[in-house]
Parts: sequence; structure tokens; C-alpha cells
Amino acid sequence: MVNTEPSPVTAGESGSRSDIVVALVQLAPRLGDLGANVARHLELIGTAAAGGADLVVFPELSLTGYFLKDLVTETALRLDSPEIQALAEASRVVDAVVGCILESDDHRFHNAALYLSGGAVVHVHRKVYLPTYGLFDEARDLAAGNRFRAFEAPLRSAGPRRPWRAGVLICEDLWHPSSAYLLARDGVELIICPSASPGRGVGHGSEIGTAQSYDVITRTYAQLFTAYVVYCNRVGYEDGINFWGGSRVVDPEGHLVGEPAGRDEGMPLHRLDLAALRRARIANPMLRDERHDIVDAECHRLHRRERD
Repeated sequence: MVNTEPSPVTAGESGSRSDIVVALVQLAPRLGDLGANVARHLELIGTAAAGGADLVVFPELSLTGYFLKDLVTETALRLDSPEIQALAEASRVVDAVVGCILESDDHRFHNAALYLSGGAVVHVHRKVYLPTYGLFDEARDLAAGNRFRAFEAPLRSAGPRRPWRAGVLICEDLWHPSSAYLLARDGVELIICPSASPGRGVGHGSEIGTAQSYDVITRTYAQLFTAYVVYCNRVGYEDGINFWGGSRVVDPEGHLVGEPAGRDEGMPLHRLDLAALRRARIANPMLRDERHDIVDAECHRLHRRERD
């Protein structure tokens, strides 16, 4: 079971009117058991709010589990489903990001992450890159999303301040640099990545290969795009496959905020501050100097070449 006492807040900066506290809920969902998982989400959202969180982030497919196979259609939700409505109601006290199978009007099924705030679904991201290599076969049952968009995250409990501009990438999306680039071009300040990453490969020392890869990717994107990266991975076993956890927050200079979570369930809290983002962008003005005109022109040239 998840430790219902959130870990103490780790702060990259001292508290200020421009900061937020993010809770990373590192848990092992019950495969295919929507009722139990929704109940657990509601409990943990309440616990995180009581612990001072402004945003609660759950892992990829946190409402269903990952290796669903024939359970995809049985566990799929629509935006007006009672389960989503209950979770949205809980977001009146704290914003939340939850993962689910989302059914479209034309009965396609997406691996989706929902940003909930103030009793409503504020933003939906449908996973664009569905892995079909190694032990993955997401494209067999799921449809791919087709966009990356930044949005204004309300963060209503954070006080009288402007919203943060946020964007969501689900697990494999993070492995494609164009995903984070598009969010950065759309003004993102906070990249949220729910993940269900199994342990794969052997890294240096005792580390799992995927753990080391995500450490490199999250640090690199945070520094290159001078944005906070919030990575929330799940734990536990499904079909004999282990998920390694390691949830973390990386600041806009590429430094960890506090320590990464371990391989067990838990709810670490991390403090993020817009002032740190401002300082990073002044010191390292890569976004200011980015030549989008060249990117657009070269993409247009390559697109024409591919059509010829």
C-alpha cells in the first residue's frame, strides 16, 4: 500500500508567492480494477491536499494498470464517466493528473492523461508514440494521439499568482526530442511526464538501464528547454514485469529537486518556484535565441522532398 503520509517537501528554492508544491504518487495500480483504483486515487488526492500539495501527479494508466490486453475496452472511460466526474470533483481542492484509457466518440481507445482542476477536465493528452518493440505492444489495442499542446495549469490552491504553462508527455513521448521541443515552442514551463516504465537493460553499477536513461533524458530536457520536468513512474509487478519507480523533479538548470524516489510506493512532495525558472532563462537564453524560422523552412524542404 502507498504510505498515506506524504514525504516532507523538498525545496529547490525557499517558499514564495510564485512557488507550487507537487506530490508524486508512486503507486502500483490494481490491473483492470477501476473501482479500487478510483477509490485509492480519491484517498491519495485528499492526503496530498492535506499535506500542502498544489498538484498531484499519478503515473501512466494509473486508473487501470498497464498490461491490459483484452481489458482495454472493459476499463475504458469517457470524459463524462462517473469515475472521471468523481476525480474532477476532488480536484476542487488540488489539481491532479491521472492516467486512463479514454474512449473517443468513434470508439477508438487512447492511452491518456487528464489534467483536472476546479471540478473539470482542463486538458487531455493522448499518447502520441505507442511503443511496439521489446515487451511493448500498445498499438495493437490503442490509437495514437496526434498533438502536443501546452496549456495554462490553474493551480488554484497556489495563491494569487499567474498559472504555470504546462504540458504533458506520456512515457514513450519523452523519448522523442520533437515532443519536448514542440511544448517548449508553445511556451511550456512545466513538463509533466506520467510513466509506466519497466526495468529493462543493465546500466552502470547496480542501476537499471531504463532508470539511467530517464535520468539523462529528464536532466537534458530540463536544461535545454529551461523548464521544470516532473517525472512520475509507477512501481510493482504485472505479468512478472517489474516497474522501477524513480519518480523525480528536475529544475530548469538540470539539477534534481530533492532525491529521486526509490522502488517502493510513496508520495514525495517537491517545491517548484517560478523565480528559479526566470533565473535559468536569463542565464541560459536558448529559447530566446531559437531560430524557429530555420526549423520551419527546413521541415518544409524535407516534407517537399519526401513527397517528390
